[in-house]
Amino acid sequence: MEPYVGGDAAVEALERALAHAKGAEEAEAFLTVRSGEYTRFAGERIHQAQDIVERQLMVRVVVGGRTARAATSRIEDPGAAVRTALALAEGGAGGGRPASHRVAAASPYPELDLWHADVEAWDAAARSRDAAHAMREAAAAGGRAYGMFGRAVTELAVATTAGVRAYAAATEASGALTVKAGGGSSYWCDLGRSAPALGVREAVERTVAEAARSREPVELPDGVQDVVLGPLAAGELLHFFGAFGFTGAAAAAGVGAVARTPGARMAAPSITVADDALADVGLPFPFDIEGVPKRRVDFLTEGRVGEAVTDLATAARLGTPSTGHAHIAREESPAAIPANLVLAPGTTPQDELVAGVERGVYVQRFWYTRVVDPQESTITGVSRDGCFLIENGRITRPVAGKRFTESVFGLLSRVDAVGDRVATQALMNVWNGAATAPALRVRGFRFGPRP
Repeated sequence: MEPYVGGDAAVEALERALAHAKGAEEAEAFLTVRSGEYTRFAGERIHQAQDIVERQLMVRVVVGGRTARAATSRIEDPGAAVRTALALAEGGAGGGRPASHRVAAASPYPELDLWHADVEAWDAAARSRDAAHAMREAAAAGGRAYGMFGRAVTELAVATTAGVRAYAAATEASGALTVKAGGGSSYWCDLGRSAPALGVREAVERTVAEAARSREPVELPDGVQDVVLGPLAAGELLHFFGAFGFTGAAAAAGVGAVARTPGARMAAPSITVADDALADVGLPFPFDIEGVPKRRVDFLTEGRVGEAVTDLATAARLGTPSTGHAHIAREESPAAIPANLVLAPGTTPQDELVAGVERGVYVQRFWYTRVVDPQESTITGVSRDGCFLIENGRITRPVAGKRFTESVFGLLSRVDAVGDRVATQALMNVWNGAATAPALRVRGFRFGPRP
């Protein structure tokens, strides 16, 4: 297993792009590459083996104080994309937009543990064995397993006319498993830089056992319950911190938590949330697509509001250095967004989290979660998979999924214990994005419609 493009070839491609941009006052180019292998299975067989390579070279130029960008997948010949960007920038009021910032200059990057050789051993044969094991275990328990195991290599290269020449490659391992039994189900997912760290066999055993216990779920009445949110449910909350004002665009516009309530306590003192590109969990990476070094950005420190992530454009508006969070997704404009969100674990084992609830609900995960009111951090969604009643400090009967509408900051302010183990999930439509969280015990969580 090795990078699909490699450092020398990646930087050479960007050099060719910059060479075509000689008419520009400034130019920057980046290349993203992701080469992944995936084993998908359902019921009794592996039904799909995938090898996917995605690559994109994008260039941004500044001409006459206006800027424009264009992209191509033909990294061997980026000239057409550069000419398109130049034409747009030179088009006056009808093309490009005013340039708000300079391109990045060369800077030292943090040294991170990005490449794990153990991912190489998790090849198609090894993943197939794990898939077969999951399907056998589920069948033995009277259920059926559905899922995906995969590995990938992510590459990012950046070059600018101000001297940036950067390249990094990182391994990635991921897994997702749903086991259905009767009317119930259980779910597991995790990802990171190392394959053994996923603990696939242990995850299979736990997921099968939870599914077997959830065969005949009962309906949960509307009302307020004490809950233990599993790591996946807790991690779902992190997906929305960008919408709640922890981005440079929101801060510069004067909206959201960072702009309106800096330093205010919005969560319990046990809650610390950061976008931590230097963490040893999730998907750390040393720099962004503008070639700016990434750093840890604290959103909530012991419950108090901190700062926002920025790119060069929003940092210029705020008069601060960029935090290294420039990003662009498919069919989206460039923006600074959170990329490696981490809710710091506590010291409480999960069985103790449950033992502290006389009557309540264990929630494995949420789905179809959406923002209702970003200013109030209100979201709505549905609990799903592996959810159980807690009675007298013990997990008992399974419960069916139930809609909820809650304020994220509100429920985080009612956390009275934080779990000691974390799980990581992907951030949707975020290149190299991840959210990592432990379980949380929350008092007074409302199921059903808001009163």
